Amino acid sequence: MEKRPIGIFDSGVGGLTVFRAIREQFPHEDIVYFGDTARVPYGPKSQNTVIEYSIQNARFLIQQGAKIIVIACNTAASAALQTLSKILPVPVIGVIEPGAIKALSSTQNGKIGIIGTNGTIQSQAYPSAISKLSSSIQTYSQACPLFVSLAEEGWENHEVSKIVAKEYLQPILEKGIDTLVLGCTHYPILKKTISHVVGKNINLVDSAEAIAEQLAEIIPNTETEGIGKDKFYVSDNEEKFARIAAKILGQNITHLTKVKLGESWYL
Repeated sequence: MEKRPIGIFDSGVGGLTVFRAIREQFPHEDIVYFGDTARVPYGPKSQNTVIEYSIQNARFLIQQGAKIIVIACNTAASAALQTLSKILPVPVIGVIEPGAIKALSSTQNGKIGIIGTNGTIQSQAYPSAISKLSSSIQTYSQACPLFVSLAEEGWENHEVSKIVAKEYLQPILEKGIDTLVLGCTHYPILKKTISHVVGKNINLVDSAEAIAEQLAEIIPNTETEGIGKDKFYVSDNEEKFARIAAKILGQNITHLTKVKLGESWYL
C-alpha cells in the first residue's frame, strides 16, 4: 500500500510548532508542510479571504498526496474548518477544539485566558468551543497581533517582545486567570517570554501539543518502520523560513521548495 503523508499548513513558521509535536508523536509517518509566507499574517484579513487561502493551501497538500489535513493556524481553523471539512475528500482537523479540551483539563479556578490574532479573537472560536464543553467556565480574550510578526522575525527572546507581552497580557492577568491558551501556533515560539510575564502559577496551553494528541486518536499509528520523510513548501522567503525553522526544530531542514503563486493550485 502506498504511504501517504500527513499534510499541515499554516500562514508561516508558526505551524512548525505543530509539525514538531506531530513528528514526535508519529516518528515513522511522512509529513508535508506548507507555510504561506507570501501572505502572512492571516489575522488581520477578512474571513472570506482566509477561507479562500485555506482552500488553496489544502488543495495543494492533497495534490502532494496528503491523507489528512491539519490546519496549524488558529485564524484559518476558526474561519475555514467547516468549509474544508465539507469540500475536501480527506479528514480535516484544526487546533481550536484540542486546545479548548486541554484548557478545561488544566484550569482549577474556572477562569481561562485566551490570546490570539485579531481574526481568532473576533471569531469567538475558543470561548464557543469551551462553553460547549462546560457552561460554568469564564473566559477572557485578548488579541495579540504583534506576536506573529515577532515570531516570524525570530525575536522570541528580544527585549521588544518582553515589552509587547507585558502590554498585551496585563489586562487579562487582572482577571485572575489560572490558565492561558496560546491561541495561535506562532505563540509557542514566544513561550519563554510569555511565561516570564504571566508567572509560574499560570498554566500555558500549547495548541500544538493538543492537536498532536487528537491526531493520534483519529489516525492509527500504523507506520512502525523507517524514519518518516519531511517535505517543506513555502510561498516566499524560503531562506528566512529555513533559518527560523532551524531554531524551532533544533536542526536544519531539507527538502524545502518555494511554490510560485501563479501555479495552477492557486487559481
